[in-house]
Amino acid sequence: MGGHPFLKGRIRSFRFAWQGILSLFKKEANAKVHLVAAFLVIALSFVMKIEAHEWVAVIICIGGVFMAEGFNTAIESIADKVSPEYDPLIGRAKDLAAGAVLLFVMAAVSVGIIIFLPYIMSFISKAWE
Repeated sequence: MGGHPFLKGRIRSFRFAWQGILSLFKKEANAKVHLVAAFLVIALSFVMKIEAHEWVAVIICIGGVFMAEGFNTAIESIADKVSPEYDPLIGRAKDLAAGAVLLFVMAAVSVGIIIFLPYIMSFISKAWE
């Protein structure tokens, strides 16, 4: 029975994690935009019948963007609690966190171009035949 409290603690941890995920998508406008983009990319992936290794890249990019957005939101929340008034160091931390999201989004878009551009070009060339 020694493992029972451990299991209850893990279940509680997962419940808190799900609350965080739901909060991210309910309250953060940028996360909602990323969620719509993720659904569009997933739909395009099915339509274009991308390869398994391309799916891996798409999934990592989608997860990475959501993860970066979650970290950014967490940093902003803590910063706002610690310093509700403007502070240049808090502003720098928030800017760095937002910049990290942007960097990951730019990388994800680049991966998307590398993966989808050949499929789109092939589709267009077949349409012109």
